[in-house]
Parts: sequence; C-alpha cells; structure tokens
Amino acid sequence: MLVEFFVNGGPFMWPILLSLVFGLAFVGERFYSLIMSSINADKFYTDVNNTLDSEGVDATVELCANTNGPVAEIFHAGLSRMNRGIGEVEKSLEMSFLEKNMIWLNAVITIAPMLGFTGTVAGMISAFDAIAAADDISPAVVAGGISQALLTTAFGLIVAMIIQIFQNVFVSRIDKLVLDMEEHSVQLVDHLYEMESNKK
Repeated sequence: MLVEFFVNGGPFMWPILLSLVFGLAFVGERFYSLIMSSINADKFYTDVNNTLDSEGVDATVELCANTNGPVAEIFHAGLSRMNRGIGEVEKSLEMSFLEKNMIWLNAVITIAPMLGFTGTVAGMISAFDAIAAADDISPAVVAGGISQALLTTAFGLIVAMIIQIFQNVFVSRIDKLVLDMEEHSVQLVDHLYEMESNKK
C-alpha cells in the first residue's frame, strides 16, 4: 500500500524520501553521541577529582585520553591547557558538541514540507492541464493530479513530524546534559583553583 502511494505521488516523492533518509542518518548520529555523553558520567567526574587529588593534572589528562566519549574529550581539552592557566581551561570546557548537527535536523523539518507543497503545486498544474487537454471537468480527468498533490503534501508533513519528534527528544536530553556538565565543569575549575592556592 505504501509503495503504491509512493508511486502515485509522482517524482517529488523521491526528494521527500531522500530527506527522510538524510534526517534519520543524523538522528542515528545524535543518538550515538548523546548515549556516549551519558555513560557513567557521574563515575567519570568522581574519577577525575580523585585522580587530580592523588596523582595530579598529568595523570588526569591521561585518564581523560583513555576514556571514551565526548565528556572525556572536553575535560581532556581543558586540562591539556592547564599550563596556560586556569582561564584557558575554562574557555575549553564548552558544550557546543552536543548541539552539533542539530541544524541538519532543522533543515529536514523545514525542507520536507516545502517539497511536499511543491509537489502539490505540480499535481494541481497536472490536473488543470488534463482538464484543458480533455476539455472536460469531470472528476475522472482531474483525480490523478489531485491525488498526486495530496500525497506529496501528506508525505512531506509526515517526514517533518517524524524528525521533529526526534529533535524534541534530543533538545530535552541536551538541556539536561548541558546543565549536568556545566555543574561538574564549575566544580572541576573550582577544584583546580583550590589546588593552585594550596601550592602557594
């Protein structure tokens, strides 16, 4: 049934399908990235603090380098700049990676309905051409064009809704992760300042 609808929708169904595949590819990438961001985060933060206290910055940098996930990468980037001062560490502790590729999901949400509406216009043009060619306004003459018009609109909106749902889930998860990571980043920087003051 879906294949029949797809064929009847005309040539604009292909770019709509491609936009769905494109969007789902980035959905998969975001799922992986966010799952990696949340694996044992609390344990990792505890390990970082304990290693800082017992073995120092170099050992903590090595711990971050040997730990998978973007959270460890951010801490690694920050602590690697410790020799330039704690201010440089703070600048490096940015969470922008979490929102990476979200713009492509927005693009699919915007473009898929536009492709659908363009298919609608093409379908209506086809219907009116059929009327002009047949010199008849009977439903049978225009049914094909109107059906094509409605199908492309429906499929474009469905694609946009699917990707929108995933985007909303990701935004909610990202907000929670950012708050959690900002809190731990502040604690890390405070810990570094405390270590510096204890050396004096």
